[in-house]
Amino acid sequence: MHQALWILAIGTLCCRVAGPFFADQLRLTTRWQALLSEAAIVLLCALAAVSSLWDGDHFAGWARPIGVLVGMLLAMRQAAFPVVVLAAAGVTAGLRYWGWA
Repeated sequence: MHQALWILAIGTLCCRVAGPFFADQLRLTTRWQALLSEAAIVLLCALAAVSSLWDGDHFAGWARPIGVLVGMLLAMRQAAFPVVVLAAAGVTAGLRYWGWA
């Protein structure tokens, strides 16, 4: 899992660094721009899902996905970022305390 995250981080950095160099030579249509934007969202959602459901090769337990779900719902309701993080961590910690690890 860590190797995949390093590859993702290095690939993202290369794309960001290469952007200014190829900005004048590469023009994307609005359709391709929208497709790439949606692909980035799908990639981030997949990464969040895998990270919240799995711990190495094993299921992470129900506390972590429920905490992520609480954070996601608060973020969708446009709560402040510290509130989202503290609520998600609090729910996860509470569920683990009650044995839902």
